[in-house]
Amino acid sequence: MNDNTHSPKKNSLKHVLFGSLIGTTIEFFDFYIYANAAVLVFPQLFFPSANSTNSTLLSLATFSIAFLSRPLGSAVFGHYGDKIGRKTTLVIALITMGISTVCIGFLPSYASIGIAAPLLLMLCRFGQGVGLGGEWGGAVLLAIENAPPHKRAWYGMFPQLGAPIGLLLSGGVFLLLTDTMTAEAFIDYGWRIPFIASSLLVLVGFYIRLNITETPAFENAKEEKTENKVPFLTLIKFYKNQLIFGTLAAMTTFLLFYLMTVFTLSWATSDLDYTKRDFLLMQLFSVLFFALFIPLSALIADKIGRRKTLIYVTVAIALFGFLFSTAMNSGNPIVVTLFLCVGMSLMGCTYGPLGTFLSELFPTTVRYSGTSLAFNMSGIIGAAFAPMAAIWLATNYSLTYVGFYLSVAAIVSVIALLVISKKEHKF
Repeated sequence: MNDNTHSPKKNSLKHVLFGSLIGTTIEFFDFYIYANAAVLVFPQLFFPSANSTNSTLLSLATFSIAFLSRPLGSAVFGHYGDKIGRKTTLVIALITMGISTVCIGFLPSYASIGIAAPLLLMLCRFGQGVGLGGEWGGAVLLAIENAPPHKRAWYGMFPQLGAPIGLLLSGGVFLLLTDTMTAEAFIDYGWRIPFIASSLLVLVGFYIRLNITETPAFENAKEEKTENKVPFLTLIKFYKNQLIFGTLAAMTTFLLFYLMTVFTLSWATSDLDYTKRDFLLMQLFSVLFFALFIPLSALIADKIGRRKTLIYVTVAIALFGFLFSTAMNSGNPIVVTLFLCVGMSLMGCTYGPLGTFLSELFPTTVRYSGTSLAFNMSGIIGAAFAPMAAIWLATNYSLTYVGFYLSVAAIVSVIALLVISKKEHKF
């Protein structure tokens, strides 16, 4: 009898790449519609106050909750992803995120139920974070663990493309709604539409994920009986340096992104006299550069190495921080748009190879847990409080200090990249 009859069915290239991309696109769409609403809608509906700055800060505080819950999602889903497989875990993570997002669309406002409204909003945001904490790592591994060694960064960038696509979709939807509805109608019910409509995207992702088979790397680990009973404990015991330095290495990626999106949208529309529509258009244009540089950086990373690529780009981000005040305060929309495009280009360059770089720090048996935890812990440090911290710095000092904030973070990440272990584990 031919031994191949017992070999597991392999995923086709189309299923692997589309399956990893569609999930992260849906997850990030859900995540970013909250970011837009946290700036444009939630301050009035859930945190009414005589002081608009206080309302915005409270709204952004709920935005940070998801970053705090993402490591929990990483730990839970990472455990089962390393124990029972990538496929089942990815399906459950997608459902968790989807339900949390749709529920936000049905929440009553503060005027209707008082303090219960922001509390329910926080609970849903917590659920979004748990879902995304389990989603990202699994999607990256689905791509990378099916990739040939010389194309690992190229495969690994497909789930990363979900971020700019999700951002374009979410920003485009909000732009369309604000253009076609009165301000009163948008505040009353229009903002709910993208949250509720995301359920359709979740159903598509659910169907695609169900038709994907397990990755070869995980199947090989099962056959070799190298699974760990508690992957998280193994990770902390034997790979804590990779976890710590991997977290610090990825920190600047998060900070750059949320300064370029949530902070600039809030600051430009509240303090620099840009309309929400005009600045959303500027941001959406810059996201095209984010999407363009993800595959370009992946090609470079496969040629010169993931770590070296990230070091070069992070040094460039440190220098970019010194342009923050000059560009944003220029009063020239073209200069500001160019600034956003450069920032998002750098974001694409660091984000493209990041998933592959983090996954290569850990062996198969703890890779889901390790990759997810490093990525999501960096989200807490780099992004959870970044919009609030940046608004505080800009308000009390100046935009120059927001740039310094980014530059200092980039220097820390460069140091982490320089000292981190260069060993790559078997796939």
